[in-house]
Amino acid sequence: MSIKAKYVHTNLIAEDWKKLAFFYKEVFACKVVPPERNFKGKDIEAGTGIKNVHLQGVHLQLPGYEEKGPTLEIFSYSPQAEKRQKEINKPGFGHIAFQVDNVEKAKEIVLSYGGKEIGDIVTLQVNPDSEVTWCYVTDPEDNIIELQTWS
Repeated sequence: MSIKAKYVHTNLIAEDWKKLAFFYKEVFACKVVPPERNFKGKDIEAGTGIKNVHLQGVHLQLPGYEEKGPTLEIFSYSPQAEKRQKEINKPGFGHIAFQVDNVEKAKEIVLSYGGKEIGDIVTLQVNPDSEVTWCYVTDPEDNIIELQTWS
């Protein structure tokens, strides 16, 4: 038996939500979905299980979707947990992917805004009729992004 569901958002915890939101707005043309979030008090403590928590951030409309489509939710927590190393093959959520017109140009733009490269641009034959050109990069806070073009 399955749950009737609709995909809503992916949450990204940032060291600095404003700087990270700026990156996604500038590089991928994400748009802010008001209002900015600013939560503290007993309800957010109960929901997160963290005492004296303060949560701030924003939802960004993802490119290629109509209004009310899925969003990227970027939040910063206070207190903030220790940052862990992100690795492409670590179990759990691995990366966010964007379809782009040109992977090489998109990679250059990501790097110019403070992102880092992880590997090379490669092309894989998915089936006899299609192939995908892709690479992994990071945003300025080391969250992994896949850039891809299908042909």
